Order: sequence, then C-alpha cells, then structure tokens
Amino acid sequence: MINYRIERDSLGEMHVPEEALYGAQTARAIDNFPISGIPLPRPMLRALGLIKKHAARTNQNLGLLSAETAEAISRAAEEVVEGKLDDQFPVDIFQTGSGTSSNMNTNEVIANRAARLLGQPLGSKSIHPNDHVNLGQSSNDVFPSAMYIASSEQLQHNLLPALEQLLQQLAAKSEEFKDVLKIGRTHLQDATPIKLGQVFSGYARQVELAHERLSINSSGLYELPLGGTAVGTGINTHPDFAAGTIAAIANETALPFREASNHFEAQGAKDALIATSGSLKGCAISLFKITNDIRFLASGPRCGIGELILPAVQPGSSIMPGKINPVMAESLMQVCAQVIGNDATVALCGLSGNFELNVMMPVMGYNILQSIELLSHGIKAFGEKCLEGLQADEKRCADLLEQSLALVTALVPEIGYDRATDLAKQAHKTGKTLRELALEDGVDAERLDKLLDPASMTEPKS
Repeated sequence: MINYRIERDSLGEMHVPEEALYGAQTARAIDNFPISGIPLPRPMLRALGLIKKHAARTNQNLGLLSAETAEAISRAAEEVVEGKLDDQFPVDIFQTGSGTSSNMNTNEVIANRAARLLGQPLGSKSIHPNDHVNLGQSSNDVFPSAMYIASSEQLQHNLLPALEQLLQQLAAKSEEFKDVLKIGRTHLQDATPIKLGQVFSGYARQVELAHERLSINSSGLYELPLGGTAVGTGINTHPDFAAGTIAAIANETALPFREASNHFEAQGAKDALIATSGSLKGCAISLFKITNDIRFLASGPRCGIGELILPAVQPGSSIMPGKINPVMAESLMQVCAQVIGNDATVALCGLSGNFELNVMMPVMGYNILQSIELLSHGIKAFGEKCLEGLQADEKRCADLLEQSLALVTALVPEIGYDRATDLAKQAHKTGKTLRELALEDGVDAERLDKLLDPASMTEPKS
C-alpha cells in the first residue's frame, strides 16, 4: 500500500505519494499526461538543475534570497545535476507545450529536497517552488534554455568527438587503400577506374564537412532565452539576473553561453534548434550514403561486388550457415532514418511558434537529444566494429577492373568517340578484350599499354 500526503496548488488538493519529492502540480501532470511513459532525458534534467542551481546563487548575490535558502536550493539542484533524483521526474514528454509541467516538477523536487536539507517536512513549502526556486524565471524561458544547454553539451561531449574519430578512421582507410585500383561506378554502371583510397577520401571529407556544418549551425544554441520570463519582456526578474546566471552556467559547462540579444525572438521562435536539427539530418544523410556504399561494395562475397571484406561480428542467418551480413552498416542506416524522421518532427514543431511562445518544445527537445544520442552511439559502434576491421579484396578489385568495358574511355583521344563506342560494343558481343580489338584496329601495342593503364586514369594528366 502506498501512503499519500495532501498537497495543494491553485486548482485544489492532490494526493502525492508520501515520500515523493514532487508536489501537487507534478501529481496533476502525471494524471493529465499518461501518454508514452517517456520522461525527460537525463541531459535535460541536468540542464534544469544547472539553471536552478545558478539562479539561486544569483538571486542570493542580488539580495533576493537569504544565504540559507539559496544554499539549500543550490545543494538540492546539484543533486538534480548529478542524477541523484532522476526517479522524481515522472512527467511525460507529451505534456504542456511550454514545458511548464517539467519546470514545476523541477521546482517542486528541489524545493522539497531543500526543505528536507533544512530539517523541514515534505510539502511544508518552507522553501517555495515558485517564490524561491523559480524566482526570476518562467517556464517559457527556463525550458528552452534547458533544451539549448542540454543539446550543446551533448553535441560537444559526444557527437562532435564521435565524428572526429570517424573522420580519423576513414582517413586511415584512405591511406591503407591508396594503391588499390578498382572500377568506378556511376548510375550503378561501370565507369572509369578509381583508387579505393580515393573513394574513402571522399567519405572522410563528407564527415569533415558534416562536423563543420554541425558546429556552425548549432552555435545559435549558445544564446539562451533565460531572463525573458513570460513573453520576453523580463517581467518579475531582476535586470541583472540573466547575465549573472548564464555567466555561471557558462563557467561550469565551459561552453560560451550568453543571454539572447533579443528575447522576443528567443522565446517566440526556436530557429536555433531548427538549424541544429537540420544539420543533424544532413549528417545522417551523409552517413547513410557512406554506410550504404560500404554495404554494397562488400556484397557477395562471391556473387556480388565483393571489393570489400567486412569483419565478421556475428552470424548472419538463422538458416544459412556461414553467412555474414553488413549488420553494423544496417544498424547505422536505421539510426540515420530515425534522425531524418526526428528532424521532420522538429520542423513541424518549429511551425508552432505562435505569437510570443513556441508550444511544442518538449517533443522538440526530446527529438534533438535522441538524434544526438543515436548518432553518437551509432557512429562509434560502426567505426569500431566495421571500419577498423574492414579490408580490401585486391584480387577481386583487379579482376572486375580488367573485365570492365569502361576502360575504352581512355581510347577516345586516340581513336575517337564513335570508334571507341564500336569497340566497346564488339567487346561486349564477342567476349574479346578491348586490348585485343584495339590491336586488331591498328593501335600500337606500346601506345596501348599506356592508354589502358588503369592507374594513369585515376590521376589528372600533367
């Protein structure tokens, strides 16, 4: 049997589990939003804790909170930052669009925990969730600030380093494969020769550019809406509150957070988050291309392309013995698909910046953070379990190159486009090699050796 205590909010009484740190508004949100069972992600709880911790200290410095109250709030908020109170945050992601339920969940938890630190009973409101913990704040500026802090930290500490590592792994493969000649492909058909190292250098550059775009386009997250309170005017907050609180957050996180230059833009729109999500989608598209290419180049091993040899990380079939599947590539491709879908959700939510507030923020924050987390883990797993053990089948590359009719392209300057086309058709029809037909056509043998040298076709002529 669960024992309950009675707490009150502006709508009346609510039964709250006796030992719960949250209060009436959280209990009401639990009743109102039994939607997904998905609570706020840990990075958001950490960010909310950071805001409340440094808000209390700033308010003490401004003479608005006593030292005892501010210290108790700060200590309780630090426990939120450290993840010690995560079980006290049950509010569903699919809640009020401003994140008010989660902001009040945070306020109530910190207020009750701070009261207990001071020897006061739960629900006493000796430290008040609104008057003390939320002093100088509104859900409308706290929740988006928490989204931006959480996203920035996850990008800087997880995804961007994962991309840097992937770039190094691809660059290493480019160097390893620098002398492996293979056939190029355009429109899924044979094209002129290319080096496998050149292919991987293209992949490395894709990742480098994805990192660069993500870094640039996420920089808007450093502008925090904190200080705008309800509609951007800063009502009920000290004029120095935002600058002091944000500076302290920037110092603790070692990230360049600053107060929004225009609070009406910062609260009415979420364009910085939209830009970040768009770059996450672009990153996912690049990764999908790379992983899909590797998957196809490793197809076979005997009846496909087979130019790459995948490391065997698990049996590929429950019915076909010896089968090895490109499971790491498939895993990352599914991650990419989810991230692309998440961006569609974020974009639709971004349309709901009605007048002075966006009213779909919780799901925006959830999707952004999920995209960052999935990409971070997916990239790391793919790099470690696929790329590092990836090998080139040099014999297969050479055999396919020799069979290709696309080598005829090198004969065009010598015999003309039309005659080269005829030779390609004859080779395909008769099964003869291009070399044999070119010799019959009167091309000098020594000259032909130079023209049909695959390596010379992979570099621009001087």
